[in-house]
Amino acid sequence: MVTQDFEREAALFRQQGGTLRMAEALRLGVRRSALYAMRDVGVVVAVSRGVYRLASLDAPAHPDLVTVAMRVPQGVVCLISALSFHDLTTQVPHAIDVALERGKTKPRLDYPPTHFTWFSGPAFHEGIETHLLDGVPVRIYSAEKTVVDCFRYRNRVGMDVFLEALRFWSGRRDRKVDALLRYARMRHVERGMRPYLEASL
Repeated sequence: MVTQDFEREAALFRQQGGTLRMAEALRLGVRRSALYAMRDVGVVVAVSRGVYRLASLDAPAHPDLVTVAMRVPQGVVCLISALSFHDLTTQVPHAIDVALERGKTKPRLDYPPTHFTWFSGPAFHEGIETHLLDGVPVRIYSAEKTVVDCFRYRNRVGMDVFLEALRFWSGRRDRKVDALLRYARMRHVERGMRPYLEASL
C-alpha cells in the first residue's frame, strides 16, 4: 500500500535513474510534502542533504561519487579519487577529490568528506570524461590527465602515489602515451615527467 501511494513519484525517480536532488524532484512535479512522506515511510532514502534515492534500488556501486556529482555538478573528480576510479592506485581515498574552475566558490557539502582543488583554463577543461554511475552522469578526469595531475601535485598526494599510478598505467594495453604527453605539456611538467615515463615503458 505504501508503494502504491507513491507510485507516480517512484516512477519519476526511476525514469531519472533512481536518484534526484530535491530541486529536480520538485521540477518534475513531486510535491515537497510527498517527498518527505516518501522518506518517512522508507520509499526513498536521503543520501545527502537534498539528495534522495529510491530505497528499492540495489546498493549503489559508487555512492560517494554519485552524491558529489549531484551536489557539485560543476566539479570534476580528480587526483586520488580519479586514480581509484581508474584502478591506478592501492590507496583508499578518505575524501573525494574534486576539481573546480578557478574563481568558483567552494560549495558547502556536509557529506561525503570532500577536498577541493582549483584548476584554471585548459587544466580544468581538458581530459574530462563523463561516466554513468548508478544512473547519474559523473565527470571524472581521464586516466592520462589524472596521472599528470598527480605528478603536478606530487608534493600533496605523494611521489609514491604518482609512481604507483604510472606503473599501473604503463602496464595497460589501452594506455595513451600521446595523450599523457599532451597533458604533461599543458601542465608544464613534461620535462620533469619524461625520465619516469621512459623508465616505466
